[in-house]
Amino acid sequence: METGNTNFQMTAKTQFGLEDLLSEELKKLGAGNIEKHNRAVSFEGDKGFMYKANLCLRTALRILKPIKTFNIVNEEGLYREIGKINWEDYMQVDDTLAIDCALNSDFFTHSQFLAQKAKDAVVDQFRNKHGRRPSVDLETPTLRINLHIFKNVCTVSLDSSGESLHKRGYRNQTNLAPMNEVLAAGLVLLSGWDKRTPLIDPMCGSGTILIEAAMIANNIPAGYFRKKFGFESWKDFDPALWDTIFNAAIDKISEENQQITGIELSPETAKMAQENILSAKVEDTVKVFCSSFQDFEPWEHITKTTGRPILIMNPPYGERLDTQNIVELYKSIGDTLKKKYTGCDAWIITSNPDAMKSIGLHGTRKISLYNGQLECKYLKFSMYDGTKKVHKIKDKPE
Repeated sequence: METGNTNFQMTAKTQFGLEDLLSEELKKLGAGNIEKHNRAVSFEGDKGFMYKANLCLRTALRILKPIKTFNIVNEEGLYREIGKINWEDYMQVDDTLAIDCALNSDFFTHSQFLAQKAKDAVVDQFRNKHGRRPSVDLETPTLRINLHIFKNVCTVSLDSSGESLHKRGYRNQTNLAPMNEVLAAGLVLLSGWDKRTPLIDPMCGSGTILIEAAMIANNIPAGYFRKKFGFESWKDFDPALWDTIFNAAIDKISEENQQITGIELSPETAKMAQENILSAKVEDTVKVFCSSFQDFEPWEHITKTTGRPILIMNPPYGERLDTQNIVELYKSIGDTLKKKYTGCDAWIITSNPDAMKSIGLHGTRKISLYNGQLECKYLKFSMYDGTKKVHKIKDKPE
């Protein structure tokens, strides 16, 4: 493995539609040779930067360190090439391992079988040398290995993250179908929120969007609450370097009191949100009110500012509501926005385009994203007095 100050290539995995955000995050952190791919961004950095990327990136799911690339057309070729890697450089016989495989190839059809074949190659190497073999641990392995097979090219990487980076460590309570933290951070960043104007989540659920916004505003590292990263189990882990990286990131935390407001209809879910907010230590910044979006009076609780307040909303998509109810819900969302949120920019994510038409507003931006397996649109609605056309005429310089 490389020494601490030697640059090497890495790949940050992300969700569809967040590649530009991740590239920008990497650029700000100081990565070199940044290249965008589908659901991934490759870059260069040293060992300390790998630690920093895991700790600080908000829109990354995993940070992979490629160690070998080769061509294969069958399972025997995979076994042979994996066996050529000296795995004692990366783990010991008493360690545990897990292997993930991502597959996009006409030569292969079953990613799990390939992962099994690669595992056999690793453990057979140890058995031949020592007469015993490492064990498999799918939950918390010492070393997590990633195979990426595209056509006939296989890239073998070490997964420096361990558990997916969306598992921040602050969320103890969740409602049904909670939003992934990486997507929640992405929604906040895509909205263009300036961290100063009020931010409102009118259907906040267990509070993920609110907490991610507060962490962004106060510069709290995304991985601050995680108990462990994968690289901490690696043979070349440098505890002193990690402490330096971690403490430098902590020193940049600010204590701004933004107005971040959540509205949640269910008392039980609102309580979950409060508990998660306390767990993330952002209770000074985030307030949750138990109310319906339609009944909530925003300007009784939120101070109007010179900027345009941002609403970010993740309403039900209709999986558990009949067609009539979902249409009525989205119509009431549009009516409430027009009635109570003049001067705001509202962002709504949904996988239900038919229901979205019932909002009765013209979107000014549309971004394609995924929430889990659901293909979604993230739409911006700018709320003005009167029509947008009239507003433009008023603002037109003489």
